[in-house]
Amino acid sequence: METKTKFELKLGMATREAFGKALVELGRENKDIMALDPDLSKSTFTSLFAKEFPDRFVECGIAEANMIAIASGLASSGKIPFASSFSCFAINKGFEQLRVTAAYPNVNVKVVGTHSGISIGEDGPSQMSIEDLGLACSLPGFTVLCPADEVSMHALVRRAAEHVGPVFIRAGRPKVAIVHAASQRFEIGESVQLIDGHDVTIIATGLLVAEAIRAQESLEAESISARVIDMYSIKPLDRSAIERAAKETHAIVVAEEHLVASGLGVRVAQVVAETKPCPMEFVGIRDTYAESGTPEELLQKYGLMASDIVAAVKRVLIRK
Repeated sequence: METKTKFELKLGMATREAFGKALVELGRENKDIMALDPDLSKSTFTSLFAKEFPDRFVECGIAEANMIAIASGLASSGKIPFASSFSCFAINKGFEQLRVTAAYPNVNVKVVGTHSGISIGEDGPSQMSIEDLGLACSLPGFTVLCPADEVSMHALVRRAAEHVGPVFIRAGRPKVAIVHAASQRFEIGESVQLIDGHDVTIIATGLLVAEAIRAQESLEAESISARVIDMYSIKPLDRSAIERAAKETHAIVVAEEHLVASGLGVRVAQVVAETKPCPMEFVGIRDTYAESGTPEELLQKYGLMASDIVAAVKRVLIRK
């Protein structure tokens, strides 16, 4: 566990780009790695894989459901297929195939959803996936991962390839701050405690991890000690880290770029209820779809900024 007290958040690449580059590295090491695309390879960065390994790249056309079924068939034949698209298309359009051809037979397929959440920006709500983590977690046997930066994405693509069984990885469109050291270890079912604290724990995932760090800095200026955890493994969860947070800080705020009704927050709350109940608050998207706008405008309007996490911390401390 690597815990820092001060962060210099430098802007890195988008997690979708980190995925594309990591996939190329895996392709060089393992001839069973394949990539499947629904006419979005430039956006998902699987175009990098297609350029180097054209014989292991399958263009499926604008048909995500078929892509998932084809990937499941390849997995059943001993390949390690990575099927990628925008999260809203991969999960929503392909859900029946994810359920019947991937989850039910428990095949070794890897699904990567890019352009997740509302930070896709101007493309609008029809292409914003705010339900993907909840839907993916509902599939029995699926592992669900949500990297916060290029470092964690690079490592978790490798963990996904090593893992035997279906995996969903969430990636985003915008460039994001680097929050992890290059030496940080990542394993399925674990988390990373970035900052220690004793008054409250902020459990964040994906894009909101950097905002949690910014929130911690603001809280520290007000003499509030906040622990920050990157819960990159959504399923399975790091139950021990959650239980320790509840026992040691007695208050938890969960922050995510997802519907609060079905994402990380409800899964953390279940663990808290089963182990050490404590006051909790949730920062995320409420019962609504977003709209078209810049990523910054949308994150601010829908309450996904560091200031919103700070406000949630103050609310939970009153209840504590």
